[in-house]
Amino acid sequence: MADLEAGADQAGIRRSLEAVLAYAEREEFRGYGKHDALNSPFLKALTFNRKWPRIMAIQAVMRAPVNLRPWLGVRRYRNPKGIALFARALLRLSRLTGEGGHRETARSLLDWLAQNPAQGYSGPGWGYLWDWQDLGFFAPFGSPNCVVTAFVGQALLDGCLALEEERYLRLARGAVEFILRDLKVLYEDEDKKCLAYVPGAGVTMRVMDVSALAGAFLARVDRLTGQRELAGEARRLLGYVVDKQTPEGGWYYTDPPEDSPLKIDNYHTGFILEALLDYELATGDRSFRGAYERGLRFYAGRLFLPDGAPRWMSHRTLPLDIHGAATGIGTLARASVHHDRAYLEPARRVAGWAVERMQAPEGCFYYQMTKRRIKRFTLMRWCNAWMAHGLSSLLEAEASLEAG
Repeated sequence: MADLEAGADQAGIRRSLEAVLAYAEREEFRGYGKHDALNSPFLKALTFNRKWPRIMAIQAVMRAPVNLRPWLGVRRYRNPKGIALFARALLRLSRLTGEGGHRETARSLLDWLAQNPAQGYSGPGWGYLWDWQDLGFFAPFGSPNCVVTAFVGQALLDGCLALEEERYLRLARGAVEFILRDLKVLYEDEDKKCLAYVPGAGVTMRVMDVSALAGAFLARVDRLTGQRELAGEARRLLGYVVDKQTPEGGWYYTDPPEDSPLKIDNYHTGFILEALLDYELATGDRSFRGAYERGLRFYAGRLFLPDGAPRWMSHRTLPLDIHGAATGIGTLARASVHHDRAYLEPARRVAGWAVERMQAPEGCFYYQMTKRRIKRFTLMRWCNAWMAHGLSSLLEAEASLEAG
């Protein structure tokens, strides 16, 4: 693909975005996922439905230098979070270019989401289409969770605004019921609230971005529906996360940190920063602005290398993961519009690294770079949906700053 340096022009960014969207559309937005090893009938049988064999199978496939999934019988599929990210990217590109084809493709993806929520809950929710064993919980194939539902909900809200479809807003409002009624409250006081990642009475792991993403989504629903009771819930959810910010400005993945081997990592930090910004834009409440500014300085300074490459965690550089780059492009680009224009240059630099080093000739993005090699295979949501989301956010930021 064409090189993108720190001062890359919008034409180069757009070419890269169009290429990855064209690749995804050729594949009907189907592909593999990072954690989908248990969609292999062979591996699933070998785990005997036990926690540690499941974790070992998922980790082995995830860390392999080549994509083992085709040989293990894992089929390509649509990932609801990936579909949501693609839809948001297409809507942004349509606003910038006026091309109706992107709008209609986005509409078809949003309609697919509307037709495929999990059943049997207080409201529509979405999850991952694989059996997912984490250290703190097990989520069966297709069961809804807070993170995916929040991402889908944000896409539905974008669809409501861009396509003038009230049904998307009604569906998003219904998803609020899943979040508030079906997810266990892990901590609550007058000012703070923490929700579980997945439904289930036995879930205890407090994952920081869960409450942040839920709060940002509730704040936007509140803004668009005028149902002011959601703003208070949103403020408490973000209040819990802000309370756990480290003195240097980051967030551990879990509270307490010992509950996960993942510590202060790249892309979850980006999620939290985006959530804080979304909350402020939806409510006008600047209470968390100081936390946002400290977090941005930490994020830009500690989680990226000088050439724009994304570090894995604040204390560990490798692997260089495309998801971190994609999240960084969007997070820094939006910060350049809503906080400080100086963040546009690092957003461009991260985009330049990703396109020059990690975009394949056919338009898709490779998974990771390690010390010895690039893992030259792609994962549809993890690599391509996130890069479409990030690059479209950068294009939108460039246009907004030019317009003044």
